[in-house]
Amino acid sequence: MTDASGFLAVDSGGSGMRVVVGTVEQGVAARRESRVPVRTGDRGIDAGHLMEQLVPMVRALVAESGVVRLGAAVVGAAGLASLGDGLRAELPAALEREFGVGRVALVADAVTAYVGALGPRPGAVVAAGTGLIAMGTDLTRWRRADGWGHLLGDCGSGAWIGRAGLEAALRAHDGRPGGSAGLLARAEELFGPVRRLPGKLYPRPDRPAVLASFAPHVAACADVDPVAADILRAAARHMAESAAAVCPTTGEPQVALTGGLFKLGAPLLVPLEEELAKRLPHARRVPAAGDPLQGAVRIATDLAAGALTLPSDDAMLHVVTGKRD
Repeated sequence: MTDASGFLAVDSGGSGMRVVVGTVEQGVAARRESRVPVRTGDRGIDAGHLMEQLVPMVRALVAESGVVRLGAAVVGAAGLASLGDGLRAELPAALEREFGVGRVALVADAVTAYVGALGPRPGAVVAAGTGLIAMGTDLTRWRRADGWGHLLGDCGSGAWIGRAGLEAALRAHDGRPGGSAGLLARAEELFGPVRRLPGKLYPRPDRPAVLASFAPHVAACADVDPVAADILRAAARHMAESAAAVCPTTGEPQVALTGGLFKLGAPLLVPLEEELAKRLPHARRVPAAGDPLQGAVRIATDLAAGALTLPSDDAMLHVVTGKRD
């Protein structure tokens, strides 16, 4: 395969990196996965560390698939909007130098999540796991709500739900109003005596993930514990508020949910559907068609075919054309 229809699609996040090569005509030809997250440093996401992992993976994929000319590459990366200066400065030239890629799109993971869920159509997507962000577009510009991390936002996320559940446990321990004896019992099963919880939690670099690990326990108590149920209703309200902040106000936009947090099931989804119906009566709820990697593949296919219609944005979707094109 010697034409320029070959593409590379990358989904880089907190749990590692997934990589695909393929062609416009035949779709995905081969894929690889690394469980090593790309480092961040003084300049944000470390472009050198990303390439250190990517180069051997892509060479193996090219050998396996026979896609010898990669005309386009899409790198979807967590934290690109705020930590992507190093990638934007270094990665396009590195990809051209190593693989001859002529067109590169650097894409925030929220955008790949959006495209994976809805494709190139107007609407809003709530992506929720340990963190939470809502993305919306009317196909002329991107709008973002939340995604500010567990200290400043991510309201309704797994970390937010887990923190609220642990607060309710500590209230019960202290005898303050708003406490939950059920959540206290579960917190002590998971973490030991709650009086030692600050010392176990605050120093950890993976604090958001530790907080989020308690979210399933909040959901498990919701049927019999009004405090747990109220936490999930509040999370649903925050999610719907973020979706409403980014969703187009005219036309017939679609709204989708994506991410592991929605595996909590009915205790979260039932109040969330009620909140979305209340705040976005003009929007149509649809199931997410795919995940962020599928979104990266869709963008890469369109970029390779010269058919990319998504709005450009320096922070969220940045396209660079190299010397070969």
